[in-house]
Amino acid sequence: MNIILLGPPGAGKGTQAARLVDERNMVQLSTGDMLRAARTSGTEMGKMVAAVMDRGDLVTDEIVIGLIREQLESDDGKGGYIFDGFPRTLAQADALDDLLVEMGENLDCVIELQVDDEVLVERIVGRAKEAEAAGQPVRADDNEESLKIRLMAYYKQTSPLVGYYYAKGDLKSVDGLASMDEVAASISDALA
Repeated sequence: MNIILLGPPGAGKGTQAARLVDERNMVQLSTGDMLRAARTSGTEMGKMVAAVMDRGDLVTDEIVIGLIREQLESDDGKGGYIFDGFPRTLAQADALDDLLVEMGENLDCVIELQVDDEVLVERIVGRAKEAEAAGQPVRADDNEESLKIRLMAYYKQTSPLVGYYYAKGDLKSVDGLASMDEVAASISDALA
């Protein structure tokens, strides 16, 4: 089963993807994780990704599709794939469809994690404060100003995907502000 997790930054996509990896033996393809790894890799691609991310911009579709292709070719996704943070735009959705067809795969379901923006900002800023207090690294973009920029980009570029996948009959929406276990149960029901 191949699924997409949609929702704004901090909605819990990574947390729920990790649960699906454990429970269903799926492979999580987190573009955020892939981009952060590329950023620190020291490679030419990594330097390009770092420059784009430092400006607060989104990386090009070509870079993201290239990273996704590499992962699909190198991973053993017998349990299926979870696309976490991708696609972000309608063009990326089309590119993902093309890539999946090319690789003999298909998309089974799109899960939208619905959240309230104000609660989301509190959640992210709180996460950063907790990490800092515990001596853990804090993501550079886990602050209110960066989050608002990321939310604006999400609503401008990614939210049209909700209508796109709804029209295709692939969209299932769940309350992303429920407890982690309740969100997981809702996702499990949506995938049944």
